[in-house]
Amino acid sequence: MKLIIKLLLNALAVVILSKALSNVYVDNYITAIIVAIVLSILNLLVKPILVILTLPITIVTLGLFLLIINALIILLASNMIDGFSVSSIWTAILFSILLSILQSVLHSLLKEDKK
Repeated sequence: MKLIIKLLLNALAVVILSKALSNVYVDNYITAIIVAIVLSILNLLVKPILVILTLPITIVTLGLFLLIINALIILLASNMIDGFSVSSIWTAILFSILLSILQSVLHSLLKEDKK
């Protein structure tokens, strides 16, 4: 149940960012849910492989190359999903940064206080 709520919060973050950024387009809410699912799957399967393959350049850039990897995953999702488009790599980097921040804020609302 918690996984479904997190996916819906991620979809909400995608919709909010598509409204805020002019170069990101999401067709409808169903497409946003599909984007959230595809991004989760790509982050689970593809991202670890890319991180391992690009470890030397990630170390040299002190981890900043991970922003490029995140942007490439977003562009890959954009190519896979018809109703979702991101115009450029720079927009994908900005979308990635803002998505991470917004996901952190939304997921922090889910956490229960342990007293």
